[in-house]
Amino acid sequence: MLLSGASQAGMRGIQNGMEGLRANASELASARQMDGSAARDISKPLVEQTQNVQQVEASAKVLSASDEMIGRLIHEIA
Repeated sequence: MLLSGASQAGMRGIQNGMEGLRANASELASARQMDGSAARDISKPLVEQTQNVQQVEASAKVLSASDEMIGRLIHEIA
């Protein structure tokens, strides 16, 4: 399946955001397993998690707009 440049960017953004969310979740989960040392700072993964959610949402909007534009072009041609 061929994707337009905007669709590719949207998909890549979603994938990157989801990978970031998985990394944040892993870091937060490991922070709960204290090994007797001082508690780990979880502020950074929490902030990054919010940023990754926003990236996924924005990329989904790009993908949706691209699909809508392609649909309109196909409708006009037909």
